[in-house]
Amino acid sequence: MAISFFSGAASFRRQWPLIEEELDKIFESGQFTNGPTVKKFEQMMEAYTGAKHCIAVGNATDALIIMLKAAGIGPGDEVIVPCFTFFASASSVGHVGATPVFVDIDPVTYSISVEDIERKITERTKAIMPVHLFTQLADMKEIQRIADKHGLLVLEDSAEAIGMFHDSVHAGLIGQAGVISFFPTKTLGAIGDAGLIVTNDDLLAHRVRRLRIHGQDEGVPYVYHEVGYNSRMDDIQAAVLLSRLPFLSQEIAKRAHLAALYNNYLAANPYVQTPSIRERQDTTNPVYYVYVIECDRRNELVQYLTDNGIGTEVYYPLTLHTQPCFASLGYEEGSMPHAELACTRTVGLPLYPDLTEEGVAAVSEAINKFYEGGV
Repeated sequence: MAISFFSGAASFRRQWPLIEEELDKIFESGQFTNGPTVKKFEQMMEAYTGAKHCIAVGNATDALIIMLKAAGIGPGDEVIVPCFTFFASASSVGHVGATPVFVDIDPVTYSISVEDIERKITERTKAIMPVHLFTQLADMKEIQRIADKHGLLVLEDSAEAIGMFHDSVHAGLIGQAGVISFFPTKTLGAIGDAGLIVTNDDLLAHRVRRLRIHGQDEGVPYVYHEVGYNSRMDDIQAAVLLSRLPFLSQEIAKRAHLAALYNNYLAANPYVQTPSIRERQDTTNPVYYVYVIECDRRNELVQYLTDNGIGTEVYYPLTLHTQPCFASLGYEEGSMPHAELACTRTVGLPLYPDLTEEGVAAVSEAINKFYEGGV
């Protein structure tokens, strides 16, 4: 049977009556951008995350750029980021005129290597941007210790981390600010682009709100205090997210259940490494946004699964420090060994609430069959 890498069709059909009810309110109000539905969604996210401020924007890439600029990051500054993550983690730094400084990853969690951070700090370093990747938080206790020691900001790329907590503090609120993505495949997905900035800092939140609407203060149009952006969340996306938020906890539980099935089915395969959850000194919880394995002959396995109707996603085929657009920064191939090895071995398997247990079994069976003859 064909198994998509991601599909939310069944959930959308089940939730449509709730979504339709919210959409009717939007059409009646005639406010389609940054209107009352967006405000209601921001309030519900403040209740869910515990954030003092949740500020909705057009997408999570905009959220990163606006967060960085609101925090005072600009030309001449350096921001430490992991080299194994989505491009926006680094491109957002460039968009505000700063320089991304790349760091290798922890080979277990794929998050930024805390051992490598301090070696990359210079007099120009302004912030550390950890990325909570795939399943679990970065080592925030150690990152915050390093930041405090050197007087640095911690700005979290928590785009994938909705539902993850560190000692009861939601991802994005451990440092000065963070972002959340609602891209359709995310743990809480819209039907288009949408993002959120979360913070407990009043001054930073004020500037974020100003920057998302061209640089004007809310309620005072056509007076621009700085050159900002046009990045307002559509009320239609907010309506979808409002309707889906009550199902988030059970969908996170479903993802965990399916991940456990994968772990069981693939446990005896010597050529596959299933995800590992790193134990921390503090209390944290995993959330399976995606299920990423490491495997031998990765590219051949991907092609085999494709030929058998099974979708996958390679996270990530290239490290950021080897991307052509960052060639001028002077990084050499081989300088980030853990990340560079991961780029040859990692692949995401189907994992989403609409996926059935039979689907997990079929994907696992196909993987195990591929390796029957060894490598």
